[in-house]
Amino acid sequence: MACSVADSGFLFLVSKKRPVHSTRIGQIGSSGAYCLKWESLPQVNSKQKGCLIYSRKKNVVQAVAVPIAPPPLESAEERKQLGEKYGFRQIGEPLPDKVTMRDVMDTLPKKVFEIDDGKALKSVLISVSSYTLGLFMIAKAPWYLLPLAWAWTGTAVTGFFVIGHDCAHKSFSKNKLLEDIVGTLAFLPLIYPYEPWRIKHDRHHAKTNMLHEDTAWQPVWKEEFDSIPALRKAIIFGYGPIRPWMSIAHWWLCHFNLKKFRPNEINKVKISLGCVFAFMAIGWPLIIWKTGIVGWIKFWLMPWLGYHFWMSTFTMVHHTAPHIPFKVSDEWNAAQAQLNGTVHCDYPSWIEILCHDINVHIPHHISPRIPSYNLRAAHQSLQQNWGKYLNEASWNWRLMKTILTICHVYDKERNYVPFDEVVPDEALPITFLKKVMPDYA
Repeated sequence: MACSVADSGFLFLVSKKRPVHSTRIGQIGSSGAYCLKWESLPQVNSKQKGCLIYSRKKNVVQAVAVPIAPPPLESAEERKQLGEKYGFRQIGEPLPDKVTMRDVMDTLPKKVFEIDDGKALKSVLISVSSYTLGLFMIAKAPWYLLPLAWAWTGTAVTGFFVIGHDCAHKSFSKNKLLEDIVGTLAFLPLIYPYEPWRIKHDRHHAKTNMLHEDTAWQPVWKEEFDSIPALRKAIIFGYGPIRPWMSIAHWWLCHFNLKKFRPNEINKVKISLGCVFAFMAIGWPLIIWKTGIVGWIKFWLMPWLGYHFWMSTFTMVHHTAPHIPFKVSDEWNAAQAQLNGTVHCDYPSWIEILCHDINVHIPHHISPRIPSYNLRAAHQSLQQNWGKYLNEASWNWRLMKTILTICHVYDKERNYVPFDEVVPDEALPITFLKKVMPDYA
C-alpha cells in the first residue's frame, strides 16, 4: 500500500474496488479513479499518519500519492471566491516562473519615467496648503470636531512623507541635491531621519516579501513566538488591534541605531539624525511655549499618530494577504514578488490626492524611479499588459479584518497561521477583533 504524510499537500488517487461514501471520495473520471480530499477524512493520530487506509468490512482501498501545488489559485472561480472572502476586488493568477522583471519593465511606456519639476512643485504646494489648512482647523475646531481635524492633518502630513519618499528614490526632481534637501525637510515634521529610512527602504524594494530580508512587515516566526512567552501578549496586540500604529515601533527600532548601518553609511545617517534632533530641540519647545503641553498634543502628536496610522496601514495592505507568500531567498522570484505579490488598493479620492497616489503601488515596485505623479499612467499600462496577474482592492473593513485576524505566524504551506489557532487561550485580542470588526467589503 502507498503511504503519505498528512500535511504534504498531496492529491490522492484511489482505485475503485467497492462503492465508497460520496462525502469522502468523489469520482473524477470514467476510468474509476477517485479524488480523495484530506480535509474530509477522519482525524488520525501521529502513529497512523504513515498510511491511509479506508476499509469497509474486509475490502481495502489503495491510495497513490501524487504531489500537487498548494491551494487554491488555479481557477478563476477559486480566485473570485477567495477575493470575496478576503476583501479583494481581484486576486491575480500566479505569474509564470519564466517571466522576469525586465519583461515587465519593457512593457511600460518611457513617458512614465519622465521627471517633471512642475508636477513635483505642485505636489509640494498641495501638501503645504493642506497641512496649513489642517493646523487652522485644529486651532478653530470645537472639541467634538477635533478628530476630523486630526484625521485631515495626519493625512496631509503623510503627503510630506510621500514627497520625501520620492526624493529618496531619486524620482522627484532633476536636481539631485535639491531632492536630498527637500526629502530631509519633508521628513522633519514626522521626526523621521531621511537617510536611515532611505537605506532601509531601498532594501525593502530589493527584497520585497523575502523571508529574513524584507525590512517592512515580516510574519511572526513560530520558534521565536514559542521561545519568548513573556512577550507573546505584546506580539499578539502588535499584529492585531494596534497593528495600524506598529510603524511607530519600526520607526524607533530601525532608524536611530547606528549599529544597524554600514560604516560607509554612518556619516549621512548622522547628518539626518542631527537634523531630526535639531527640529525636536527647536520646534517642540516653540510649540509648547506658544500653546502649552496640550497644544503640543493637539498640533503635533495627534496628527503624527494619524500619519502613523496611514504609514502602517498602507504598508501592510501593499504586501500582506493570506494568499501572498513570503519566500526564502533561493525560492524568491523578483517578478512574482513585485508584480504578483504587491497590492493595488483604491482609497477615497481625498486620501489619494493628499497622499499623492502612493497606493497605486504595483508600478512603484516594478520601478521605484517612476514619480508618484506618473503612477496612474504606469498602472494603466500594467493593467493592459499584465492585468490578470494583479492583486487589486478597494479599502474596506473585510480587507482590514483579514489582515489583522489571519496574517500572523509564518507557515510554509499556508503562508500564515492566525494566533488564535496557535495559542487559542492567549489570543483574546484576535477573537475580539473577529467579533467586533465589520465584515463587509
